[in-house]
Amino acid sequence: GIVALPLALAFGAQTELGAIAGLYGAIALGFFAALFGGTPVQISGPTAPMTVVSAVIIAESVQKAGSVQEAIPLVLAVFFVSGVLQILMGVFRIGKYIRYIPYPVVSGFMSGIGVIIIIGQIFPLFGAMTPTGGSLAVLKSLDDLPGAIDWDAVILSIVAILLVYFSPRLIKVIPGTLIALLGVSILSYLVFRGDVSLISDSSGGKMPSGIPALHLDMFAPLLVPANWKLILEYAATLAALGAIDTLLTSVVADNITKTKHNSNQELIGQGIGNIAGAFIAGLPGAGATMRTVINANSGGKTKLSGVIAALLLLAILLGLGPLVGQVPNAVLAGILLTVGISIIDYKGIRNMRVIPRA
Repeated sequence: GIVALPLALAFGAQTELGAIAGLYGAIALGFFAALFGGTPVQISGPTAPMTVVSAVIIAESVQKAGSVQEAIPLVLAVFFVSGVLQILMGVFRIGKYIRYIPYPVVSGFMSGIGVIIIIGQIFPLFGAMTPTGGSLAVLKSLDDLPGAIDWDAVILSIVAILLVYFSPRLIKVIPGTLIALLGVSILSYLVFRGDVSLISDSSGGKMPSGIPALHLDMFAPLLVPANWKLILEYAATLAALGAIDTLLTSVVADNITKTKHNSNQELIGQGIGNIAGAFIAGLPGAGATMRTVINANSGGKTKLSGVIAALLLLAILLGLGPLVGQVPNAVLAGILLTVGISIIDYKGIRNMRVIPRA
């Protein structure tokens, strides 16, 4: 749960729903996927690939609806249907076919996601607002960056990156991402108070706390035939991607724990979790490899470990919402940069000149 906190906030901040949506998603998916899934030590929550696709869905829905608030029902309808499709994939036993996806496809996809995440952090790392329009818009706007640099944010970003990479050499018990999140946020509050952009700035100056509201308005877009093509197209993409992401992590968990997961039951659990997340405006996600490995290596053996991780995040939400709003955006950008660098498949890229052309 401690490892999941900074990543959930960082992934949420990648989308127009804000950092809190990442935390909502980690709680709902983490709890229900652990309870109903088929991999005992799996920790689920927002992941890099799912977040990138979700960000595209949200951006297109905002363009269609005119504002983030107006777009939320349509976005959540996509998330809800993706969960339903994952349940159907499990019921119809499609999980076993995931093994036939070629390694180069997965390798290229993960490297592409890594590059997109890195490009997306260029402006936040320098304390500037990211241009709308995706990675190409960012690259085309690089000429505008020198005039928008906030050097206070640059210092915080650099310190966060250094802590993520080097703090585990000194303190092995606490994850580097958490040390970066807490340490740099405290530094920002003490030294740069009011001078850098915070998470709460994108939430109208106030972070939600307490039990999330239910969004039953997400069913309205499902009743409009004009929305069906967009909803099904993106929901199918999220469902398939989530299944691949999750079941690859399940294989990793099997290797560590010397057990065998139930692919189809895992998909049902993921579907239930993503449906629950849609009801509270949480980001969809999947089985998270790093979090699952840490859980297994820390002694987690049963579904209870995933449930406890989600309950810890819920406790943080209920008690620390206002404090979470004080986290600088530059810190999340630094953490996300390290995530983007880590998921690029360097081995696959190095071997590209010797592997078969097909």
